[in-house]
Parts: sequence; C-alpha cells; structure tokens
Amino acid sequence: MTQVEHHFPYIPDRLDRLGDLAYNLWFSWHSKAVRLFQMMDRKLWENVKHNPVRLLHEIDPQRLDDLASDARFLEYYDRVISTFDHYFSKQDTWFKYNFPDKKNSLIAYFSMEFGLHESLPIYSGGLGILAGDHLKSASDLDLPLVGIGLLYREAYFTQFISMHGHQQSIYLYNDYSDMPIANVLEDSGDPLVVKVEIEDREVALRVWEAKIGRISLYLLDTDFHENRSDDREILKRLYIGNRDMRLVQEILLGVGGVRALQAMNIHPAAWHMNEGHCNFSSLERVREMVEKGGSAQSALKKIKANSLFTTHTPVPAGNEVFGFDRVAHFIDPVIQKSGLKKDTLKSLGQEEMSHDPNAFNMTIFSINTSRYINAVSQLHGQVARQMWHKLWPELSLEDVPIGAITNGIHSRTWITSEMKDLFDLHFGEDWRYHLMREDFWQNIGSLPDAQLWKTRQILRRKLRHDIRCRLTAQRERNGEPRESVDEAKNYLERNALTIGFARRVAEYKRATLLFRNRDWLKSILHKPDMPVQIIFAGKSHPENQPGKTLIKEIYDESRNPDFAGKIIFVEDYDMAFARRLISGVDVWMNTPRRPLEASGTSGMKAAANGAVNFSILDGWWQEAYDGSNGWSIGEDREYYNSWEQDEADSRSIYETLEKVILPLFFKRDEDGVPAEWLEIVKNSIKTILPVFNTDRMVRDYTMNYYKNMMK
Repeated sequence: MTQVEHHFPYIPDRLDRLGDLAYNLWFSWHSKAVRLFQMMDRKLWENVKHNPVRLLHEIDPQRLDDLASDARFLEYYDRVISTFDHYFSKQDTWFKYNFPDKKNSLIAYFSMEFGLHESLPIYSGGLGILAGDHLKSASDLDLPLVGIGLLYREAYFTQFISMHGHQQSIYLYNDYSDMPIANVLEDSGDPLVVKVEIEDREVALRVWEAKIGRISLYLLDTDFHENRSDDREILKRLYIGNRDMRLVQEILLGVGGVRALQAMNIHPAAWHMNEGHCNFSSLERVREMVEKGGSAQSALKKIKANSLFTTHTPVPAGNEVFGFDRVAHFIDPVIQKSGLKKDTLKSLGQEEMSHDPNAFNMTIFSINTSRYINAVSQLHGQVARQMWHKLWPELSLEDVPIGAITNGIHSRTWITSEMKDLFDLHFGEDWRYHLMREDFWQNIGSLPDAQLWKTRQILRRKLRHDIRCRLTAQRERNGEPRESVDEAKNYLERNALTIGFARRVAEYKRATLLFRNRDWLKSILHKPDMPVQIIFAGKSHPENQPGKTLIKEIYDESRNPDFAGKIIFVEDYDMAFARRLISGVDVWMNTPRRPLEASGTSGMKAAANGAVNFSILDGWWQEAYDGSNGWSIGEDREYYNSWEQDEADSRSIYETLEKVILPLFFKRDEDGVPAEWLEIVKNSIKTILPVFNTDRMVRDYTMNYYKNMMK
C-alpha cells in the first residue's frame, strides 16, 4: 500500500518540507511549528482556522518566495524541521526501552470520533478529544498502535446563538482535499476500497490516513461514486439522529475497520474499543476466523482473549441500545458467514432478565466479547461495577471484573505556548520529557511569582480580547443596535476574578445550578472591591431540546440587566476556543450531579495552564483534590434526592466563593501579586500535571492490558 503524494500549487525548493509538516498533526502539539505557520501569513492562518494544508493551498506564491530568501524565517524553519526529524529518529523511546520484545506487535484503537485539531473536524466533544489525546501520547511513547475511525462529510455543527438565545446548528462541508489526510492507495495507484454487506447490497468504503506523529489513523468514508446516493449520505454527520443510520455507521466502523486493516496487511495483536460504538469489529473478527476454518465458539474465545473495552458511561440510559431485529436486518450477511446463530449473538448483547426481549445493548455486547473492561476514573469504576454487577451475580461487588484507568490530557497539546515558554525559561526544554515525574514537578515552587503572574495576565488579556471579538461579531450578525454592539466591546473587567464553565450542555451537568439563588449570586458578582465574571460556553446536540433550553436560560441571564457583563455565554465552543478559555480563566468550575461524571478532562487542561479547579467531587476531581490544589463543591457523599443535592451544592458554591476564593484572589502583596493565590496555582500544577496526563494513562493501558494481549 502507498499513500498519495501531497500536491500544492507552489512551494519553493528551499521550503519543500512544509508539506511534510502540514500533513502530520505533530505540528499541533509543537508551538514552534504553529508559530512557523503563523509567521508565513498570520491573517490567512486565522482565516483558514489554523489549517496548514489550506494555508499552503491559498498563500500567495510571492509570499513563499519572499520567505525562501528571508534569513530569519529560514533559520526558524530549519530549527522546526530539525526538531520534526529528530522526533522520528529518536530510538530511546519509552515503549522500545520497556518492551523491546513486543515492537512487532500492534494495537488497534477504534473510536467513533477523534478530536485531534480544528483542521480535522470529525469530533463532537470529550470522547473524541480523549481519543485524539490517546493517539498523540501513543506517538510520543512510540507505541505500535493504529487508530480506526470514520470520516464525516460535515463537521460537527457550528453553533450560532440568535438574538433571543436560541441555538442554531449549521453544518459546514468538509473538503477532504483541504484537510491533513490522504488516500491510502493500492499498488496500482487507485484508492484502497473495502466493502461491507448491508441489507441486500455492498457499501464501499474508501480508506484515508491521517498522520499523528508516529501513529497512523485510518478513516473510512462512503461519499464517492461507487456508492448509490443514499449510501453516500451514511457518513454525512457524526451522531446522526436517525437510529437506523446510526446503527449502519457503527457497523461500517466495526466491520469496515477490520476489513480495512486486513486489506492493508495490518494484523493487530490487541484490540481496544473506545466505547460500545466500535464493537461490531468483534463480530467481523469472528467471521474471519470461521471462514478460515475455525468454529464460531472457538473464534469467540480467541477474539475475547485480546480485546479491551473502555466504557465512559456511568448511567444505564447512556448506553447504546438497538433493536436486535434492526441489527439482524442490516448485518445479516455478516452474521450468516460468522457461523453464529442469531440467538447466540442476541444473547451476547442482552441482560438475562431484560424487560425488552428485543434490546441489543452495545455495552453488554462489548463486555461479553472483551477480556478486559475498564472505566475512566476510580469513582466511575465503582459505579460501573455496581451497574454491571448483574452480569456476574455469582461474584461479590468488589470482584466484578471492571478495572479503572483515570483519563488524562495530552499536555503538550493543551499547555499554551505562553506557559510552555515560561517552563522552558525556568526548567529547560526537557520538561516535556518529565511529564510523568511527580518529583520533577515539585520544582514548580521555585517559579518566581512575578513571572507566573505576568504569564497569567497575558493569558487573561488574550481571553478578554477573543471574547469581545466573538460577542461583537455575534451581535452584529444578529442585527442588534449599535449601542448593544459597542457594549460588548467593553465587556470583561481586567482585574475581575474570571470563572469558566464550558462543556457539552446536558441536564446532569447542571449548567444553571449557579442561578439557584439569584439574589445571593447577584451580591457576589457586584462586590465593588472584588469583581467577578463568569464565562459559559457549550453545545447541546441539535435534538436535545432540554439542553438547548438550558443554553437559552444561561443566555437570558447574560442579557438580564442584573448580570449583563458579569455572565457571558460564548457561542461555538470548539478546540480552538477551548485552548483560549481553559488558559485564560482564573477558576474552572464543574457542577455535575454526582456520580454521573465518568471522568471529565477540561479541568485537567485548566490546571496545566494555571487555572484552579472548583468542582464537585466527581470523576477525576474526586481523586485529584487534596485540599491545597483547588476547592470542592459539596461533599464526597451520596444524597437522598436531587433537590437536596442541588440545594447543598449551590450553597457550597456561594459560600466558598464569598468566604474563600474571592478574598484570596484579591489579596495582593506590595507588588500587586496574589502570592497566596499563586501558591494554590503551583500546588495545582505540581499535583495534577504529572498524574492526569495521557502519557501516564497510555502507560497504564500498556502495563495493565496491552502487554498481556500482545505477542
């Protein structure tokens, strides 16, 4: 198999490596590579939404010629290319050092979405961001791993908020020729195509490759001439509302993903399913083994021996369930060739005492076909064992075979360039290779308060500027009066404590908990000597009406004269704005209804940039909080009912803000630096950064699971 060459209108010979850089998402977690593209044409870089492939397609050829003779630019270019090449030539990597005997084994990592960078918009939120960060750390640690996903013709929706606070969903077309992906080609030069039997026909899938450092991510799409018109629409959108279409998407991911790997002569030793969307891969693997002469029962045992399933869902209602009659209808040709009886397959996805005899639960199917099952935080592990204890009634609760590996973030992606520069100045550039060393990060205490505060001020200023630009553009688009537009230009006080709250807007996340006692909130926000402002952002799935109602409620409060300029809702939360928001706020707040937050990772990103967490003791924060590195909301316990929990948690928010957080933030020394506040910032960085990162997470997956499944 080969990959198509990259073609650009014009690149001078002296800059010929720009194409290699643009087509490898390595650039996205190396600030100097990003700066290189910015230097080429800063305005165009913003207009193409930080997409280096589009940048090279659209940049003025004369500008490239000028850069090719610019000594300063060439020196910077050579440095970036040298770093890029060194990354791939490095031999003393973590995996090679620890597992020299397993370098020829391979791990396949399946996920419905991958959030890698805004230039590849095939993600919706946390699950995808985690999958993207998993691949990046796998690359940094040099794991022999490939990713398998789907390529959607439309990006997950762009969110616009109307003048009356209604979410409007606009789907933008993904032009694959402008994205950092390339066709995988047959030796003949034709695009590689695999086919999956759906109902009475075959659906063709093209295979694309995205390079994530050392890792390949293979993406499947249906939008090309070999398919009939309705099949070209199957992968139009991620998490499409039509249930049959969603089912077919998951069949294509699982069955098509396995066939694509086989067609490329890639034979994984370990298989990792990131949520239940992926697990039709197990059925296809059984079919393969049976067609080679084995029995279906023997094949089931073999595929289970090297399969790992990660569940992210702490409530039964959140697990994917299809009617088995629809599953059998769409995938019958594969079932027939697998040698499995339909009743046998059905039983693999059902509870014994199910109230719905037709229900096929993808989580149960994944559990029954996997050797290892893991949750994504320690508390989630407890919840998952309790939730699925019924599948092992003969075992005690603590013996239910569901482990837990707490999620993390890819630190190099989420630490801003300003914080990286600060770390470079004080710790040298090698700090990047000590991300898992807790002893190394004890040195954060030696960071001069004045310089840390200066960096934090820069990040706070950039956030204010970004939000003002977004709000004024939104109000101009909505045709609001000039005075309303001008008002937005002056929102956000320079000296105010800024709180951030941004995530998918779902009911259990309680985005409006803050408004439970509006008078108390108003008194907190309007203290003349301790100003406070709160930034909200987040999308709700277009078919989630309760979520959209919550967005409107927050928006309405932001336009209420009592809270105008103090409560801000920023539309279209995406990876680019997330980087700005998590680094520019002072406090990151999270208010899920405990214990419904499986893990969460946004607070980890905030902490790595000097924001401090103020959150419910749920998910990852229940593990991370130690009393010195942030604040808890509520107590580490269960409540009798939701009213009691909401009342207790809202009071905790108001009291902690009023009595602890605000006085501490506004306590300044003779130089205007909040020294005691910065002590908490440093405690947050040193306790969170070396633990809650995907280098540690992927290492744990390798030590606990991957190595046992690899040859």
